[in-house]
Amino acid sequence: MSADEVDYVSGRTRLFGIVGHPIAQVRSPEMFTAEFKARGQDAILLPFHVLPEDFDLVVPALMRMPNLDGLIFTIPFKQRAILLAQEIGANAKIVGAVNALARTDGGWRADIFDGLGCVEAFRRRGFSFKGRRVMVIGAGGAGSAIAVAVAHQGPALIRLFDVDDVRVAELASKVRIVDSLITVETGPARHEGFDVLLNASPVGMLEDARLPIEATTFDRSLIVFDAIVKPETTPLLALAERSGCVTVRGREMMSGQISRMTDYFGLPTGKST
Repeated sequence: MSADEVDYVSGRTRLFGIVGHPIAQVRSPEMFTAEFKARGQDAILLPFHVLPEDFDLVVPALMRMPNLDGLIFTIPFKQRAILLAQEIGANAKIVGAVNALARTDGGWRADIFDGLGCVEAFRRRGFSFKGRRVMVIGAGGAGSAIAVAVAHQGPALIRLFDVDDVRVAELASKVRIVDSLITVETGPARHEGFDVLLNASPVGMLEDARLPIEATTFDRSLIVFDAIVKPETTPLLALAERSGCVTVRGREMMSGQISRMTDYFGLPTGKST
């Protein structure tokens, strides 16, 4: 190889992208590309910064590229992206949002993996949601996916909060569909009396120093999760750590879903030929 060349991209490389606004906070390009390379695949995932007003023009145009095999969607596009697919997975139908779009022989299929990634992150830590009292902040695409996935694990209670009352009410209905035995509450975010606090809102992302909940300390028995990947230690997680709580990071959720999403994109686990 010449000194003026690199060995990880060429004209044969298959392309994948993550679409969001903002985009600087995502870790998908480095983490998914590492998974592709570990599988021996000539593929790379790139960040696509798309403005909300350009989404309907830019993304369908990208999907016409023959060497683009999949897209990941992050804030604020998970609900809008569901309209791009000809085939929608069971989880996505309940949640009403997607975060993965994969090319098929006949078009595009879509599903959502955020909730599965969150549950897997807790499982890897040895924590169960069964019988727990869970506070979920954020009822957008990620929050809906997480709440629905957690509902499948048999918690005793789920309380939901979002600045959009309509979205909260819709998510409460979805949780009740999953398991009618779960007590479902809506209202302001609280931490007292809860076993698990899950933040799926964008509050605390990048340079945002705000907390998604009013608090100066937590009971040390509370398990605190933040879906935000960058920064890895959000203001919420920093407060939880000062309070002596166990914390679960957004990067752990990402790790929990990468392998399943790469499978969904159709990339085999063995070496490519």
